[in-house]
Amino acid sequence: MRDDVLAKPIDDPKGRSIRGGATAIVSQSCRFAIRTGTMMLMARLLSPEEFGLQGMVLAMTGFLGLFRDAGLSTVTVQRDTITHAQISTLFWINVAVGMALTALMIVVSPAIASFYHDPRVVMMTIVSAPAFLFNALSVQHYALLQRHMRFVALAVIELAALLCSTALGLAMAMRGYGYWALVGMTVALPLATTIGCWLALPWRPGLPARDSGLRSMLSMGGIVTFNTFVVYVAYNTEKVLLGRFWGPEALGLYGRAYQLISLPSDLLISAIASVALPSLSRLQNDPERLHRAFLRSYAAALSLAIPATLSCALFAGEIVNVMLGPKWRATVPIFRLMTPTILAFALINPFNWFLVSSGRARRSLYISFLVAPVVILGAVGGMRFGPQGVAIGFSSMMLLLTVPVIAWARAGTAISGLDVWKAVRGPIAAGAAAALGGYITSYLLQASLPILPLVAVGSAVVCLVYFLVLLYLLGHRDSYVDLVRQLMVRPAAS
Repeated sequence: MRDDVLAKPIDDPKGRSIRGGATAIVSQSCRFAIRTGTMMLMARLLSPEEFGLQGMVLAMTGFLGLFRDAGLSTVTVQRDTITHAQISTLFWINVAVGMALTALMIVVSPAIASFYHDPRVVMMTIVSAPAFLFNALSVQHYALLQRHMRFVALAVIELAALLCSTALGLAMAMRGYGYWALVGMTVALPLATTIGCWLALPWRPGLPARDSGLRSMLSMGGIVTFNTFVVYVAYNTEKVLLGRFWGPEALGLYGRAYQLISLPSDLLISAIASVALPSLSRLQNDPERLHRAFLRSYAAALSLAIPATLSCALFAGEIVNVMLGPKWRATVPIFRLMTPTILAFALINPFNWFLVSSGRARRSLYISFLVAPVVILGAVGGMRFGPQGVAIGFSSMMLLLTVPVIAWARAGTAISGLDVWKAVRGPIAAGAAAALGGYITSYLLQASLPILPLVAVGSAVVCLVYFLVLLYLLGHRDSYVDLVRQLMVRPAAS
């Protein structure tokens, strides 16, 4: 593929982005199935303490991992036009940052182990460190694939990398390597992703150039990175504190609950997000179309998140038993208490797509300054009560933030409060009806059905009631039928 083709703007992404949405959903569904199966097997092969040890390392490596692309992948996707020289310079900046982070993690590994009072963390951190460099080598290739909406190629890369890392982790766990199996998965995933990206995209970086007009790009990348940093601190402080004051087992229990809660978002919201940002960015010079496209994506994300939230809340005990096994019974109340965060993230996170794609990344950063201290305050307030107290504090603060965050994000744009209300009122009303249907099903069948059939039947009833009410009783059928029809449109030629 020629460099000028890689760098040119994409003026009409409609067909490709819509078909890309279907591809992303299929890809996320496959990844969800793989991750779910892996979680079920690993939870039975490893102990809460071993997961907690990996959680300690990830809390720190994840913190530094925020800087691995310096926000420059978003720049490559969001810019209307970008040159080969600019992309090459961004690539070498990413590599330099990745090498620096790898070295830094090795140097600070003894300090991390000292913080947690666990010497095992030293070697786990050192072995995990190269993941930063592997990630850095794929940032610009992955961003270019996104920019040119090669969603099928991205789906194949992600699935292949996940299968490779999963196979390695399971093989190590079955051979008795314990927490090293989790470390192996962590390192293998970015390595496999990098190999896939370089094979899929025949672009190779040139030499970096000082006069390639990067000042504004680095400025935006810095804003995006700082925003991600603030959000990460908000959503991970409680994990660091749990590991420090309650130990690896408590962190392991909380971490598995958090991962279970994240699965619906990874499957549903992330599938839409992977297409929304590049698609919305192409519409940044047409505000009216941008607003319509965003509200449509927003309603779709919320419509998928609500039945997932209800199913997790109603059948928390059964889901944990099926997914993790009996030895994780202490995770059930933590998981149930955290289910409201699925809905909160679905209400809040899509506005970041809108702000970044419309050139308002700085406002997204300011909103993060509001979110971070409130969420941290909730988590710290519940810390004395252990993982359950942290779950209560985290969930309640996230729900409390939804209205002010939405109001601030839409302020000064053509998106009115009425527009947001129209997008959310149908899904919320249908969710109330589905909650009642799911509760009645659980009450009537809990004593007569085994766990797995109960979860399947109960979740099916929740989804059936929800979509019947949303599509027919509330009259949203035509808009969703139109969306499905557009998903079948053949994408424009690359």
